[in-house]
Amino acid sequence: MALRILAWLLAQSLLLVVAAQAALAKEPLSPDQIATYLPVGYSVGELLSDDGVYSLISYTGSQAGYVFETGPIAPLSGFAGAPIEMLVMVDNDARFIDVQLIDHFEPMFVAGLGNARFQAFLDQYAGQAITEPFVVGNPFGSAKDQQASALTYLDGVTTATASVRIANETLLTAVKKVAKERMQGLSAGPPAQPDPLVQESLSWDDLVRQGIAARTIITNAEVEEAFAGTIFAGQDPEALANPQAPYLDLWIVDIGPPSVARAALSQDTLAELESFHDIYPNDEPILLIETARHGLVTEDFIRNTVPSLISAKQGGFPFALRDSDLLLELADDAPQDGIAMVLRTDRRSGFNPIEPWEISLQAKREKGVVQPKIGTISLTTTYAAPARFFVTPKPPRVVPPWVSAIEQRWVDMVVLAAVLFGVFLLLLRRMEWLAGLAIYTPVRLVFLACMIGFVGWYGQGQLSIVTPLGALRSVAAGQNLGFLLYDPFSILIWGVVIFGFVVWGRGLFCGWLCPFGAMQEFMHHLGRWLRLPRIEPSPIWDTRLKWLKYGVLAGLVMVTLLVPSAMDKAAEVEPFKTAISTYFKREWYYVAYSAFWLIAATMLFKGFCRYVCPLGALMAIGGLLRRREWIARRSECGSPCQLCKVKCNYGAITKTGRIRYDECFECLDCVTIYNDKTQCVPLILKSKKERLS
Repeated sequence: MALRILAWLLAQSLLLVVAAQAALAKEPLSPDQIATYLPVGYSVGELLSDDGVYSLISYTGSQAGYVFETGPIAPLSGFAGAPIEMLVMVDNDARFIDVQLIDHFEPMFVAGLGNARFQAFLDQYAGQAITEPFVVGNPFGSAKDQQASALTYLDGVTTATASVRIANETLLTAVKKVAKERMQGLSAGPPAQPDPLVQESLSWDDLVRQGIAARTIITNAEVEEAFAGTIFAGQDPEALANPQAPYLDLWIVDIGPPSVARAALSQDTLAELESFHDIYPNDEPILLIETARHGLVTEDFIRNTVPSLISAKQGGFPFALRDSDLLLELADDAPQDGIAMVLRTDRRSGFNPIEPWEISLQAKREKGVVQPKIGTISLTTTYAAPARFFVTPKPPRVVPPWVSAIEQRWVDMVVLAAVLFGVFLLLLRRMEWLAGLAIYTPVRLVFLACMIGFVGWYGQGQLSIVTPLGALRSVAAGQNLGFLLYDPFSILIWGVVIFGFVVWGRGLFCGWLCPFGAMQEFMHHLGRWLRLPRIEPSPIWDTRLKWLKYGVLAGLVMVTLLVPSAMDKAAEVEPFKTAISTYFKREWYYVAYSAFWLIAATMLFKGFCRYVCPLGALMAIGGLLRRREWIARRSECGSPCQLCKVKCNYGAITKTGRIRYDECFECLDCVTIYNDKTQCVPLILKSKKERLS
């Protein structure tokens, strides 16, 4: 029977693969649609690539960065088997501007936690550099270790950890691909940072002699030559009068290393710089001194902002130099005539102080009086700080997301593995001893309570039909099944259950490891304690109703393949998400549905499990792998003895005494009867014969 059902389901899956692939195809957003997601002040620019990367335009009309969907670039399967679609905005300095959720089919958010919780998770990326290694979850180790960590930790969502980990991996995969193609200067590794252990006694003359203080002089004549051939040539009388005089006389010093800072700054400024490092530990301070005509800022410059005349690049990739707002006094032997300022840039954005970088100062000329035209040229020089003053940290250990998921739950995994191993051995080697215990029922109920509390509510390990349906959906779409690894706690249970198919069939999970099944069993005992009437369908209707769960499973398979967008709603036929994953904190109709099955269990023994559960149907089909008849039977079972059949709450024993393993939940009640000389009729008769003889 179950074999025919399996063959039918496989045939339906193969026939519908083409339809599934068409249904899974999703048109990318148009520029107008993308614009609706953008923050105020931004608009969509030109299309830059075939995979949907657009330039991001600021309100000034200049390119502010890039905007793109993750789906076309990184179509990683979500937990429901479909990609999580997000719209990503990054700026030219390799930082996230915003991340917006577009579409997804993640079960815990579709009809449970809601999209607001998902979007709140994505909001954490804003302002973060794309070069930072991100980890979803809490950091390990002491508070000191956490503060020193180079990793960026994002708060996850407790009951949907697997989904947000997949979203994180999708996001970073897409962003890094765009960064590699569009931001060629993006640093691949951690930048060097000043080494506080390197201490040298230096003077300003030492800085100059060793090239630590780099000087660039550009004469009036050179600037005039740069404007030659334009309408701005000859518009600077001072340059024409003194062609060999310096137009720009620029000193550049990286004062991040303490030894260099002591040689360039006064004691008061040095103390202020140390306070600056305490506030901005990731910023590299750059000292600029200009002693000629050009200067460093315009008249309308505002402290602690980016000077409009200055820009910088490293490896072709721009980075911002912002005023540090320090009250600056130079060392006595440093150049005193001119203007000096300390600019800062964030090393986390990819700036590496020991690698060459370019600084450009804009020179302007005007022509006209009423509406003057403005011409500009860039005066560019290159600088790199000496490597001996810096240390390059080792890249932080960034492990695959599935390894990170295991590390974050290793204690839970160890406890779960011990519990599963113990029950596996107990049922395999000491089943008769366990079933024969006088306190077997209390022992079983204690174990089931642990399944509800530890595996279900705490561990979020309630298996669901959503997982195999998501796997089917991924296979139909030609995607891999890597999303399964993001929930190692559940995968461990799945592994034991699948292995248990060979030994017991469906009974290991349905009878021992299912938290919602355990809840129904407790409700059954509550019904007996309250002396509620029992509802038990006739044998004919019991058989008919047991076919219903296979129909539900077949329907879910067809919905998954034909109308994948409706799969998550259809999977709500399982009350697991409401009762276990969300602790009944959902819309009233979901709670009412779950409560209905639990209340029904007080009178109809585990009615949902026996008649409706699509996961139970799948488990019954998986039970075809069973290789042994693990419940012992006697020739008298069935005729004349019918006790096991009568006592079986699941209706899993036929009139002939044969066990229907596709309906057996491994409650061990029949094993108890089989070995009990006071209950088993053949044993009672045998005992009487022995006494008479």
